[in-house]
Amino acid sequence: MSTTFKDNTAAAPRTGNGYRTLWRWHFYAGLFVMPFLVVLAITGTLYCFQPQIEPLLYPHRMVVQPEATSKLSQEALLARAQAALPAGSKPSGVRLPDEPNRSAEFVFRVPKEGSQSVFVNPYSGVVLGTLSVDDRFMQVTRMLHRKLLLGKFGELLMELVACWTLVMIGTGIALWWPQGAARMSRAFVPDFALKGRPFWKSLHASIGIWLAIGAVAFVLTGLPWTGSWGQGFKSLATSANMGAPEGSWGGLPLRSNVPRQQAPAAQEPTQTTGHHHMSDMESMPGMTMDEMPLANVPWAVGAVKVPSAPAGESGARITVDRVVDMMRHEGIDGGYEIALPASTDGVYTVSYFPADPEAERTIYIDQYSGAVMKDIRYTDYGAVSKAVSYGTALHMGRYFGLANQIICAAISLGLATLAVTGFVMWWKRRPAKSVGAPSRERVAPPMRGWKVGMVLLAVIFPLMGATMIAVWLADRAVFRPYARQAS
Repeated sequence: MSTTFKDNTAAAPRTGNGYRTLWRWHFYAGLFVMPFLVVLAITGTLYCFQPQIEPLLYPHRMVVQPEATSKLSQEALLARAQAALPAGSKPSGVRLPDEPNRSAEFVFRVPKEGSQSVFVNPYSGVVLGTLSVDDRFMQVTRMLHRKLLLGKFGELLMELVACWTLVMIGTGIALWWPQGAARMSRAFVPDFALKGRPFWKSLHASIGIWLAIGAVAFVLTGLPWTGSWGQGFKSLATSANMGAPEGSWGGLPLRSNVPRQQAPAAQEPTQTTGHHHMSDMESMPGMTMDEMPLANVPWAVGAVKVPSAPAGESGARITVDRVVDMMRHEGIDGGYEIALPASTDGVYTVSYFPADPEAERTIYIDQYSGAVMKDIRYTDYGAVSKAVSYGTALHMGRYFGLANQIICAAISLGLATLAVTGFVMWWKRRPAKSVGAPSRERVAPPMRGWKVGMVLLAVIFPLMGATMIAVWLADRAVFRPYARQAS
């Protein structure tokens, strides 16, 4: 798949100066990236419009008619939700919507059924229905986007896709670059007078150059969430005091101070998690925020553990309504989630991630005293964490509303179009019984700058570096006999 811009007046394709070497690397990168790029584009576009799509998919569960009467208390709604589930179901989270026409949502761990969301009319208390957390459409979409539903292997595979997309973009721009200023003006617009493969080539090149900046931005803002490189990057940022708030990354247990009259004979395991999300509420003692979903986890506070607070005098757990009142006092009236304590020494965790990253907050509250044990705000983030928070908001189409969503969708679907046009070009020139890689240079050019760049990419992204070596070896051992001169 070449993103070459071909001047209509030229009788032969460009050669020399490493052109075919770049084409081969562009071809191999595209060959690997193309099918996954289509999956990323479709799932990314769908997930970007989650706020609009989910109410359309589940209107009878999520949408209610606003009433003049006051909403019922959260404890009353929680009790209604609990009564609708089998005995032994344990509540784990509450989602507080910020729209008056949305239902209240509670997440439970249901015996033999996994996590279930229960939707309740906040005005009447009527239970509207349930949804499996794992089978929810947007949850499946998100897991496809992040790891192809293949667990850790899929997560690493998608990380490689992102890295090789950078190679595809870089070599594509180099192949496209017109010769001479007069041709530059025509390089940005497809030549619709062409027919066959030349037309597809012109279309592919023009779309690719328009999308290049957005595609690079997509890759760079998504990489901090990857399972291998992202974790290393996060650790490096933290060690340089540019990541999570000081003292949030280790040694501080996350637990409430259990009153003596409430303490069990054998203490339960310490809960070391903070943030939860309604579409993946599987927090159990021992988990960390790193294991929580991409959609709402604050990258800046990935492995946060927070200190305990003095216990309340009564020894009784504070109600969810008191937590809601505390948030309202802080000026937060909806659009957040509360993770309920999973053990006798667990804490309430309030997660608030609005469109503006500067308003993000993660608040840990002692379940007995109601004391705020840790209140992590955007101002507490390091420089890298602040940048990642903005990048995530833009990547997901949240930062400036519908316009942000439309731009993200245009870039995503444009990348899918690149994959399709690249496939068409390959199909039209493919040789029989061959992968169709472009031929090598007759005399290998030095290309020192490109070699240095590839080495730097391999050092920055070690997983990609290993696959670069594998591709280089395969090119010489497997594909060499089939290399051909392409028109």
